Amino acid sequence: MGSFSIWHWLIVLLIVVMIFGTKKLKNIGTDLGGAVKGFKEGMKDGSAEGDAPAGQVTNQATADKGTIDVEAKQKS
Repeated sequence: MGSFSIWHWLIVLLIVVMIFGTKKLKNIGTDLGGAVKGFKEGMKDGSAEGDAPAGQVTNQATADKGTIDVEAKQKS
């Protein structure tokens, strides 16, 4: 019951191909690859910008939106 042999994996692969078809599996692979690539690019962009810690709003961002930081007013 421990590990699966190559025959088990081939049967599973055959069933998956029969259910979804090769075109659908290719589209899923392409979408997954694009998502991983986009995630990696986002991580690079985030670390390049990142003088301020993630999740923290800078003064310029709050001034642009016209919002007031209530916590900052209470601390003063």
